[in-house]
Amino acid sequence: MALPDLPNIQEHLFDMPDMAKLAQQGEPNHPPRILLLYGSLRERSFSRFLTQEAARILEHFGAEVRIFDPMALPMAGSVPEDHPKVVELRALSLWSEGQVWCSPERHGAITAVMKNQIDWIPLEQGALRPSQGRTLAVMQVCGGSQSFNVVNTMRLLGRWMRMFTIPNQSSVPMAYKEFDEAGRMRPSAYYDRVVDVMEELFKFTLLMRGRTGYLTDRYSERSERARAAIDRQIEQI
Repeated sequence: MALPDLPNIQEHLFDMPDMAKLAQQGEPNHPPRILLLYGSLRERSFSRFLTQEAARILEHFGAEVRIFDPMALPMAGSVPEDHPKVVELRALSLWSEGQVWCSPERHGAITAVMKNQIDWIPLEQGALRPSQGRTLAVMQVCGGSQSFNVVNTMRLLGRWMRMFTIPNQSSVPMAYKEFDEAGRMRPSAYYDRVVDVMEELFKFTLLMRGRTGYLTDRYSERSERARAAIDRQIEQI
């Protein structure tokens, strides 16, 4: 039945949001699960160093973290989806409740290494959605002056992947000055911002988990499922 003032909407598929429906489903008793991706294969990779710093901060907050190594991940579409590195990446994305993406800026954009990892994570994998509903924090390292091209691009990609990208972000200019020989980040306002971003990601992940099923439930998809169910019933007649 359609609503009187909304004739294009089916009432039985229309959800009225309220606070009670935002109650956490279940009681997650495991630490927040965070996957971190970085976008460089260099031996002295500042995006990897920054990712490792972020991982240490998240672990201190109590998260369980995994850093994916992009070395030997083939170009998207060049090998079957059962390639071991592809399987590993997709399994980690499904395992995660939040993610951190960190890329260098190259020619004003994210690197091919970073984009390739994102391209291998599909919107749908059978009945599963490897990225939908995950929280996301974005960071970049710059060889020169500070830029926000990379974080802005990754925000766009995160939205396309149906992720919840947190407001805060990190951009580290002249990254070669910000890390010591051991790859540890020196004290600075840029380091403090990384702490801010990871703190915010951790908080938002705690808020989101146990609620993503409801938050990502859409009227259009409920309508599509209802039509598909009717079509199946007709085929069985």
